[in-house]
Amino acid sequence: MANLTLTLFTLAVLFLAGTITADYITSSCTVTTYPRLCVQSLSPYAETIKHNPAELARFALKVTLNQSESAQSFLQKLTESKWLNSRERSAVGDCLEEVNDSLDRVRNSIRELNGVDRVKGREFLLHMSNVQTWISSALTDENTCMDGFSGQEIGGPVQSSVRIQISDVAHFTSNALALINHYLIL
Repeated sequence: MANLTLTLFTLAVLFLAGTITADYITSSCTVTTYPRLCVQSLSPYAETIKHNPAELARFALKVTLNQSESAQSFLQKLTESKWLNSRERSAVGDCLEEVNDSLDRVRNSIRELNGVDRVKGREFLLHMSNVQTWISSALTDENTCMDGFSGQEIGGPVQSSVRIQISDVAHFTSNALALINHYLIL
């Protein structure tokens, strides 16, 4: 009987802890432009994030990196496609360059954020300023990618498929930036 009581108590504590951690992610994601996407993408990491805003920002960057790498792979395959016309191939190639730049900025941000919780004061603010600048630039890169598709010459399935990929990346990047900005004011 004592073992059953202890087991039930342990399960109740674990359930409550998981709920509180999930609530932390949900409440933190309210500062983002895409809160549902934020909760959906970060909830699988709730046990690691716990109530740590630095971990929340790190995982937001990691899911952004994953989404960016997926878009990079998609664009790389698209540039190798035989059915693109020259204008489409050029626009996709330019977009791929922008995504590559964006990926570099996200990777730099992850490296910078990894050591930020060991510093204080001005040094902390300097590191966080770097992260903000790189993620803002990554978002600009993603928007610039779409500029190549704004003319009449490109439309249809190429434009639609690239727009979907890049919009997804931009949503993740926007959410990461919002969580980073929120971490700064905590």
